[in-house]
Amino acid sequence: MGLPISWVTDSGELTQNQQVTALGNGVLPLQATSALSMLVP
Repeated sequence: MGLPISWVTDSGELTQNQQVTALGNGVLPLQATSALSMLVP
């Protein structure tokens, strides 16, 4: 996914369900980079 190892799972404060939700709703760095490069001439 392009995220550092244990970016979400190492927090200790989030339940497994919250971790899955955070990953599912997040914008991946690679997607954001690609989208911004298309918008900026």
